[in-house]
Amino acid sequence: MACQVTLEFKVKQDCIEKLRTWMREVLPDTRGYDGCISISLVQDQDDPTAFAAIEQWDTRQHYEKYRQWRNETGVLEDLIAMMDGEPSFRFFNYFGV
Repeated sequence: MACQVTLEFKVKQDCIEKLRTWMREVLPDTRGYDGCISISLVQDQDDPTAFAAIEQWDTRQHYEKYRQWRNETGVLEDLIAMMDGEPSFRFFNYFGV
């Protein structure tokens, strides 16, 4: 069963455009990674420093493998350097209605 992953985070005010450029560079590899169905990045209308990555993966295990790979390659370090605070990860199953 597919897994919905929601990553919510805030970035430093001066990193908003840097994040846009960075995401354009890294998301093609994410979208091509084994098990990735889709990923979209959305920005809060009321707080432009708040973002959410809405992701669909074949399984949570696929996502965990992907996240480990991103950690090993240093990509997560780059994202964390732009963040203002801790990210929030949530995992959902489709309810079937």
